[in-house]
Amino acid sequence: MPPDLFSPIGDTGLQPSIIRGLYATPTAPLPFLNGVVVRSFVLERKQGNIIIYHSPGINAAAHEILELGRPGRLLLNHWHEAMYDAPELDAPIFVHKNDRSQTKLPIAGVFSNREKIADDLEIIPTPGHTAGTTTFLWDNGEHRLLFPGDSIWVQGGEWKAVLLGESNREAYLASLSRLMDLDFDILVPWGSEEGQPYGYGVTRLEAQKNLRRIIDRLQAGESG
Repeated sequence: MPPDLFSPIGDTGLQPSIIRGLYATPTAPLPFLNGVVVRSFVLERKQGNIIIYHSPGINAAAHEILELGRPGRLLLNHWHEAMYDAPELDAPIFVHKNDRSQTKLPIAGVFSNREKIADDLEIIPTPGHTAGTTTFLWDNGEHRLLFPGDSIWVQGGEWKAVLLGESNREAYLASLSRLMDLDFDILVPWGSEEGQPYGYGVTRLEAQKNLRRIIDRLQAGESG
């Protein structure tokens, strides 16, 4: 895939990507990390639209999101997304049960096990970054997109983990090992460096090598 496939083309309104059914909201700064921005993503699906990740971009693009069709769910990767106020858009919010108590948003439901929403979107608990961090795998019929939230992001072109004080290193390692078994060809984190791509096309071998590098660093005692 071209390296600029997911480069931002603007920061106003809902931005379509060249991946069928994938739309990105405008960005918002991540308050505690200069130069890093976050987005939400809308999945346009025949089974019903879904938003992945919470960010202020949902409000900024609310009208356009509704024009695509009212979303049936907003899926949170982890409770840190609740640092932003609840969206004005009426979409039921779901989070993993282990992050429920810390998520100061109106939660409509929780997930706890690996499961599917229809036949195209898989919920995969991947604790480590937080106790309830959850990854989402979407098959749009042409690509398999992995949404790891904050558990994997790309800095300077390198895939990295985000190990914090509340994180569990051993759980993180187990989750990363689990992701190595997944077949996906696009990585879409919650955060990205400002002005940099928000998604990354990879072969399965490239994905496994990138994940292995993260695992090796965590096993060596590093934080990412």
